Order: sequence, then C-alpha cells, then structure tokens
Amino acid sequence: MKSVVIVSASRTAIGKMGGELKDVHAADLGASAIQSAIEKAGIDKELIDDVIMGCVGQVAENAFIARMCALRAGLPTSSNAYTVNRLCGSGLQAINNAVQQIQSNQSDVIIAGGTENMDLLPYYVRKARYGYRMGHAQLEDGLVTARIHFGQYHMGVTAENVAERYGISREEQDEFAALSQERAINAIDHGYFKDQIVPVVVKGRKGESRVVDIDEHPRRGVTAEKLAKMPPAFAEDGTVTAGNSSGINSGAAALVIMSEDKAGELGLKPIAKIREQAIAGVDPEVMGYAPTPAVEKILKKSSLTEDDIDLVELNEAFAAQSLAVLNDLKFDLEKVNVNGGAIALGHPIGASGAVITVKLLHEMERRDVKRGVSTLCIGGGQGIATLFERI
Repeated sequence: MKSVVIVSASRTAIGKMGGELKDVHAADLGASAIQSAIEKAGIDKELIDDVIMGCVGQVAENAFIARMCALRAGLPTSSNAYTVNRLCGSGLQAINNAVQQIQSNQSDVIIAGGTENMDLLPYYVRKARYGYRMGHAQLEDGLVTARIHFGQYHMGVTAENVAERYGISREEQDEFAALSQERAINAIDHGYFKDQIVPVVVKGRKGESRVVDIDEHPRRGVTAEKLAKMPPAFAEDGTVTAGNSSGINSGAAALVIMSEDKAGELGLKPIAKIREQAIAGVDPEVMGYAPTPAVEKILKKSSLTEDDIDLVELNEAFAAQSLAVLNDLKFDLEKVNVNGGAIALGHPIGASGAVITVKLLHEMERRDVKRGVSTLCIGGGQGIATLFERI
C-alpha cells in the first residue's frame, strides 16, 4: 500500500467569539490556509487534484464551502473539492479521507483541512417558509442548535456525565484548564506558532486594515483558584464551567498531502508520514470519552504503546472528558497538548481536527521527535485518531 505523506501544514490564528475574525467568511479563512500551505509546499496549483475541507456550519452559501475555499485560493476550475462533516472530527476526517483517496489511486495530490466561522452561524425560524396561521414563532440560535446532542441535551451535559461516571472532580478540571491557558500563553510568547500561522487581513469599520496573526482566545493570568469561582454552566450542582470548557471560535487549517513517491518525484521533503487512522464509537451520553478507544485502536494496529508516542494533541472539548481520556490512556501529561489545547486556544469545530494536526506536526519538528497522535471526541458518541510519523 502507498505511503502517504504531508509536505506542508498551515493554519490561521483562532479567533474568539466576537473577535477580529467574526465577519470573515469561512471560505476566506479556508482560502488563506490553503494558499499558505501551497506556498510552503512550493508546488504548482495545477498539480492539486482535490480539496477536502471539514466544516460543520454548512448552511446557506456555505453549502459547498470546500469548492469556495479552493476557488478563492486561486486553484484552477479543473480541480475538485468536497466538504466533510463529522462534527468536531471533520478536519481530521478530511486528512484521513485524503490518505484513503491517494492509496486507492483516485488522486495524487490533495489539500485537506477544515474551516469554520462560528460567529456567522445564522438564527432560524422553523416553518416560516410557508407562514404561520397564528401564534408565536421561536427564533432559534443555530450556534446553540449545532451544539445540541441528538436534540436531547447540550454537549456540556455529556461532559457532566463523563465527570460523574469517571470520577473527575471540579478541582482537577480547573487545574487542567489553567494549565492549558498557561501553556498556550507560553507558546505565544515564545513564538512557537509563528511558522504555522498565516496572517489574515481584516478590514475595520473605517476601512483600515488589521492583521490577525495571533490566537485571540487564550487569557493571561488564569489560575485554578480564579476558575474555581465560576458557576456551573450546564447543571445546577455540576462541575463543568465556561472556564474549563472549550470556546466558540473561528479559524481554518490546510495541509498538502501526497504519496511519498510523488513527493520524491517533485523533489519535496515531507514533514511526516500518515501511518494509521481509527474511528471508535461509545455511548452518546459520554461522547467525550471516545478518543480512548480510538487511540487504543491506533496503538494496536501499529503495534505501539503509549510510551512510543512522543507528542499527543487531544482536543480539549472539556477538561472533564480530556482527563477521563488521559486517565485511561496513561499518556504522560508532559507530552499532551504541550502548547495548550482548545480550552485556551479555542475550538472552531469543523476546523479543529486539522488545526491540532498542524500544531502537532510543527511541534514534532521543533522538538525533533518521531511520533505524534491527533485525536478528538465527536458529538453523537464517536472518537477519531490519526498517527503521524516523521521521516
């Protein structure tokens, strides 16, 4: 079977809710990441067979957003594109799809990634198309609806379920969240993200241009003691708060992927090989635990143990689910989310899988280590994981 490699990886900064990226179309964010990845790879746009982008907010003009990203990035009309929606795992699923497509000889060179602008998710009025005979109509927030699990309860409630089932205390969650913030601020201050972030130019109200090239969501001075003062967000006596949960964010990421033989033919030096991938299902009520069986599948398929993995990017949807996963997988916390996770940096849902992979690959290179894993929980009770190995 063909060996598939990544030759470049870029992302935008992650915008906070109501921040600098709030009015930037998700297609423009995706296009920026794609353009940067192509420039880093140093390849001709004509070589790209397909663009695969994860996106959850595929509404209105975003219905075919991968194609919009591709064309806005300047790819020829002869190239192809499609959008993937596996909720929070969409960006990583796009990468995994690229591997399968190349190994089955359908494509040679693919751009895979994800894009999302959660600020631009619309409000809905159901049944309004044909009118109301009488009575009131409710205006629904598409952002909230997207985070409801099977129409029953908010994703935050599943985090409460995980905390209760796996014995994760409020104190542990707040300590984990504070560490995420501390690590993200440290990474920003030391410039660890500079090589991976493509600047996005935003127009102000008065026509002035501003450059967004720093993640907006991290907060300085966050401590577990400060977080302990925050009220529960999803249950009256709960332990999950806004402070120990991921944010509502916008951003994009893209990677240039091809067979190892194609990279050699083009004279390119790969960043890493995509070695294994896995999906696993769990009880939807504890969906955040799903990275555990997904990573276990990866390790079994590759005949490796936790000790063989040098770095891990575990999407921090909530501190509760992250801790439950880490308690069972036994990864040393010193190699997990070393530059902060989604609690600090944010969670632009459809893009997150690609974003954490870009972070992982750049940090593997900076530390000169061999193996890394990206993994995320997925609403509905699924987990996704992919193993990367530097060549």
